[in-house]
Amino acid sequence: MFNTTQVGLATQTSSNWVGFFHLLVVYIVWGSTYLAIRVAVREGSGFPPFTMGAMRLAVAGCILLLGAYLFRQSLKLSREEFKVLAVSGIFLWVGGNGLVMWAEQFADSGYAALLVGTTPMWVALTEAILDRKPPSKLLLFSLFVGFAGIGLLTSPVLKESSQADVLSIFALLTAPLCWGIGSLLQRRKPVALNPIVSSGYQQVFGGIGFAILALVLGEPSPAPTNEAWWAFGYLIVFGSFLAFTSYIMALRLLPTSIVMTYAYVNPVVAVFLGWFILHEPINAWTIAGTALVLLGVAGTFQNQKAKMAVHKT
Repeated sequence: MFNTTQVGLATQTSSNWVGFFHLLVVYIVWGSTYLAIRVAVREGSGFPPFTMGAMRLAVAGCILLLGAYLFRQSLKLSREEFKVLAVSGIFLWVGGNGLVMWAEQFADSGYAALLVGTTPMWVALTEAILDRKPPSKLLLFSLFVGFAGIGLLTSPVLKESSQADVLSIFALLTAPLCWGIGSLLQRRKPVALNPIVSSGYQQVFGGIGFAILALVLGEPSPAPTNEAWWAFGYLIVFGSFLAFTSYIMALRLLPTSIVMTYAYVNPVVAVFLGWFILHEPINAWTIAGTALVLLGVAGTFQNQKAKMAVHKT
């Protein structure tokens, strides 16, 4: 007869392997989206950034909602859920993702990923301000180290930069703050919907925001190159569907603390791919700044774990 303990361990091991496979997909695909965005919106690509954002989210959001409907998930929204998903969708996609797309017209993909990788620090800082509680010494140290890394990354650009470079740095520092605000809103006002339904609505609302922004700014009609079309398709199929699904699966099969390591790995993947495919430069400033940013993010996560442990006791 089978030993039930051995069967249970075998099942757990199998689940872990599946979970780690999904996490690997998140590492590689989300890390590579910065490269895809750069290819899609850089000069001569033919894709205005906000127009591309509107097209991408309209397609992705509608397909997610259609899939949820076919699997008999409720799509009905209460007034409160509508407000939460609309506002968080605007912050997450138009603010968090849109500013990155605009900035990557001028900035390297790896550089953009490193600055956006500071999102956990912005979330922790915003949370401390909202809670009106003084940040812990560990959080203060982590923020200091992380922002020192930002200083190392941005100082060479600022010394020799054009106005567009300065504005792109500002956009890349504002983007993670917007993403953090959207994430906190979603966390503090959770909705009783399937995650795919929530994500679908957020992307639809974000797409509407992008469309309005593109009209207000008078962006030209898109005339993408073949390369830009491939990048656009990659962002929809892999960035919006495959990686998101793998992220949800990884959260179900692995501890959250392990899944959250994507915050360290994605920028490293983005820097490597930018160097390997687009020949983006890596120098001593990049290496030192990357190390400090990742150390700051690690300290921020450690502070969050300590905070949760205190709440449990």
